[in-house]
Amino acid sequence: MIKNCQWIKPPQDPGDVVPLFSKTFSFQKAPSKVTLSITALGVYEASLNGQRIGDFILAPGWTAYDTRLQYQTYDVTDLVQKDNTIQVLVGKGWYRSRLVGWQSSDRQKHYQANPAGLIACLNAEYPDGTTETISTDETWTVQESPVRFSEIYDGEVYDAVFKSSRSDAACTFNGPANTLIPQEGPQVTEQERVQAAGMFTTPDGDIVIDFGQEVTGYVELSVNARASDVVDLSFAEVMDKNGNFYNENYRSAKCQYHYTCKDGEQTWHPLLTFYGFRYIRINEFPGGAQNAKPENFTAIVIHSQMKRTGYVSCSHPLLNKLFSNCVWGQKGNFVDVPTDCPQRDERLGWTGDAQVFTKTAALNYDVEKFFTKWLADMAADQHEDGRVGHVIPDLLQAPDASAAWGDAAAICPWEIYLAYGNKQILENQWDCMQKWVGYITSATTTPYLWTGGEHFGDWLGLDAPVGSYKGSSSEDFIASAFYAYSTALTIKAGTVLGKDVAYYESLYRQIVNTFRSTFTEYHTQTECAVAVYFHLAPDPAATARQLADMVMSCGTKLQTGFVGTPYLLHVLSSYGYIKLAYDLLLRTEYPSWLYPVTKGATTIWEHWDGIMEDGNFWSADMNSYNHYAYGSVLDWVYTVSAGIQTMEDYPGYEKVRIAPHPDDRLDFMTAQLDTRHGKAASSWRKDGNRWRYDITTPVDAEITIAGETKWYPAGEYIFYSDL
Repeated sequence: MIKNCQWIKPPQDPGDVVPLFSKTFSFQKAPSKVTLSITALGVYEASLNGQRIGDFILAPGWTAYDTRLQYQTYDVTDLVQKDNTIQVLVGKGWYRSRLVGWQSSDRQKHYQANPAGLIACLNAEYPDGTTETISTDETWTVQESPVRFSEIYDGEVYDAVFKSSRSDAACTFNGPANTLIPQEGPQVTEQERVQAAGMFTTPDGDIVIDFGQEVTGYVELSVNARASDVVDLSFAEVMDKNGNFYNENYRSAKCQYHYTCKDGEQTWHPLLTFYGFRYIRINEFPGGAQNAKPENFTAIVIHSQMKRTGYVSCSHPLLNKLFSNCVWGQKGNFVDVPTDCPQRDERLGWTGDAQVFTKTAALNYDVEKFFTKWLADMAADQHEDGRVGHVIPDLLQAPDASAAWGDAAAICPWEIYLAYGNKQILENQWDCMQKWVGYITSATTTPYLWTGGEHFGDWLGLDAPVGSYKGSSSEDFIASAFYAYSTALTIKAGTVLGKDVAYYESLYRQIVNTFRSTFTEYHTQTECAVAVYFHLAPDPAATARQLADMVMSCGTKLQTGFVGTPYLLHVLSSYGYIKLAYDLLLRTEYPSWLYPVTKGATTIWEHWDGIMEDGNFWSADMNSYNHYAYGSVLDWVYTVSAGIQTMEDYPGYEKVRIAPHPDDRLDFMTAQLDTRHGKAASSWRKDGNRWRYDITTPVDAEITIAGETKWYPAGEYIFYSDL
């Protein structure tokens, strides 16, 4: 129905002001059901008779707009009266805001050139079987709204005193029709309310509210004020080493929060944007910043709707905080697409970050629908030559693809399949996976390896040469390893789907043989970890031993970056170095997972030393304190420490492998996971001079305790082993 409606826009470009579209109408008789289908070129908020329609924040979401623009359908029957007025704000959102803060984006400029477009239809059904439709056309009006400015990076300016002096007839135009699709992904909604944890005055004299937790969302203001009083806030993730307000790492993102009050008691929050923050600075407040109180402000957390499915806890307080930080990092960056960070002038769907975290994401939450939608955008934005952009939706349009980033095309669908057992995700992405492997095959300068091109390498590896963001691992090594890995996953996916994979099996054998004959030595922790995890090392046990020696020889420290870190503990524990893996997990000195926790982190940092040991910052230009990628360590905690694992032959936990690995520095570890087949749980704890294991499995399970493996039917079990 909506595809047959007309797009409307303001008669003139409203500039920064958010337009408000309106339509007043009456029904001839009382309808039995009324639905609204709607979408916009931007983000919208709709109301009927003064009541907000739905709870979707930032609707219609972010997709590959050239080919996929979601529309939403709401049941509005309960909001309907005899005489009705529908109003719709259309902000710039992801469609028309300035995005990609550090470079020009021709694709974004193309979107920005579009008007603040709206398309909608109300469909009324009557008890006698007749229907009536009211849709967008020239009878709708448009006027300036109190939202004087709203963009994704630069925040929102709202004037509650403003009253529009005129309204104009909306204009119709030829907006996108063939790209309209029903809502696919989970909606972004308000999820939690976080009260202020404290209020303080900095040495510089600023008044700051601390919410005690870094969140993604916005601040709700409650205040008694006079007309034209102003509340103006700034946002930050951290304070500097002197305790002063610091947000230089937001780069060019203005993150404005400027509210002009009306008379009396009032409550307000931004409508069409979001922020990443822990702290707010009170720049202006009725009567002066000193009059502000913590109870005036509430942080509202938003993220895509996801059911929590996994929980872990242990006897170590710092580890528990790390676990919490991993979950908060996921919540903060799963805002319709898996973003790298939620605060600065970026917030893009980086493929590298997503692929290293997909498995962990599917343990913490049910993300099947979330990734199904995002991967559909990946397939839609995949280039004709098969390359996959660094970010999805692909605003960067880079001329080359990067290994470990573009490989999300193969890794993410496979991990979602393993987590939920639904082969439809593989069917959906099959062509994308094949085209990705085909791109590497055609783009390389060396047959059966991946050489040439531009890659991120082991991004932010701690063994990076001075002045480089890339670790010391060979880019050709990493790229060729991922070429093999994506090809192997394509074979597995094709086998599940009943496809002929003979070509890929032959290709894979040639890649592995060429890799082994070319890369006969491994020089970094990442090279060792990747070679073993991807089954490329001819003697994996020897390479795992080399990795263990590397870790110990530098003071029992990891030296890995985005590429190597997700595999590091898995390789060590798989080849008998479980204590060493725990050494790295429990380490509190820099570099380590727990070092940021000792510095007060409440989410996962982009850099191991985002705040250095002397209190200074790693950098100002690229230093996010909410980057979830290194939170992938939680996968190891679920699957190795607690030991709950899915099995490739029984995806979606149709059958379960449970193989816990305790460490005597911890008194207990417990994990539970809600699977498609029921709850699996595994815990271990000290019981005198023994370990006690409590295991619950909803299906047949292969359980390994102290090296002894046996199959058990669904049930609850208690085992013991020597401490």
